[in-house]
Amino acid sequence: MTDTLQAIARSLSNDVQTLSTISHNVANMHTPGYRGVRAIPEFNVSGVDPQTVAGTAAELRSGTGLSTAIDQRDGVLAQTGNDLDIALRGPGFFVVERDGRHLLSRAGALRTDAEGRLVTASGDVAVGYSGALQMPAGKVRFERDGQVFVADQAVGQLQIVAVADASRLHPVGNGAYAYDGDLVEWKGSVVQGAIERANVDAAEETVRLMETTRHAESVQRAISIYDKAMDTGINQIGGN
Repeated sequence: MTDTLQAIARSLSNDVQTLSTISHNVANMHTPGYRGVRAIPEFNVSGVDPQTVAGTAAELRSGTGLSTAIDQRDGVLAQTGNDLDIALRGPGFFVVERDGRHLLSRAGALRTDAEGRLVTASGDVAVGYSGALQMPAGKVRFERDGQVFVADQAVGQLQIVAVADASRLHPVGNGAYAYDGDLVEWKGSVVQGAIERANVDAAEETVRLMETTRHAESVQRAISIYDKAMDTGINQIGGN
């Protein structure tokens, strides 16, 4: 029966983790550049059959847990007409600096700070290949590859990268992510005058919520069946 308990506990833990990712996605549906979080089974987890304890244990043992990964699908563009707003198309992030630490972001509502540097709305400094981008006065133009011009004068190029393993991205707040894996060549494009909405679909999250809730209810029924089986077994032993 130990295997049964472990399987039920593992499955219930997976459901709780999945519900946590759904909650996080829904809470950030209106955060520009937000990447949805997905709970990924490490092995194929079958549905729970609450009719028999033995059947439930066998099915639950097929999955050992979940990992999470960042969804890298593009979000919908919102046109703003603001020359300092940019959106990325294709998997990738521009590099920002926060408290001396390099992070990744797609929150492209940019501005200039008191020092004339290009920064995000939360104050993270946009990093170019030669450091922070200093922005003189004038009309700003972003090229598709991230090069930045002000009044037709080149001021630098945004450092834009892609990640080899999205499961190693970790949200750190304000639309930024820490990453501790390998980087690969970015092959996307920059769109000026627009920001990217969160790539979270309300209908999709609703379906995931319903499926996960139904599965959790099945696990609860399995717990009840297991409890009754244990009670019956103990009573039979006591009667002998």
